[in-house]
Amino acid sequence: MEIINATGRRKSSVSRVYLRQGSGKITINGKDYKDYLPQVHIHEVIVEPLQLADVKNIYDIDVNVYGGGFRGQAEATRLAIARALVKIDEDFRALMKPRKLLTRDARVVERKKFGKPKARKSFQFSKR
Repeated sequence: MEIINATGRRKSSVSRVYLRQGSGKITINGKDYKDYLPQVHIHEVIVEPLQLADVKNIYDIDVNVYGGGFRGQAEATRLAIARALVKIDEDFRALMKPRKLLTRDARVVERKKFGKPKARKSFQFSKR
């Protein structure tokens, strides 16, 4: 089997995923995903599409990810893995679609406006 690749994005994170036949090893930027992402609940985010499709120990996954924080990187990787699995087998789409694993979450931080301390917050007002 050849290598299947896909891209996922979330906030300012970009993740490139490469799937190949293997034993279920997941590496992110050259490290095991459990070492790269410290929180246990974040590990579940990454393996969610694999568990849903029941292919957890079938594919080796290499991930290059940059930008953002660990949560955005994990969600970008989840999207990329889901897209790669759908490229392999179109039947996985029916499993992923209802769980919103194939939808790009477009929410990003709103930019700061001039004359304000943050995007929408105003300075304290006192009428004296």
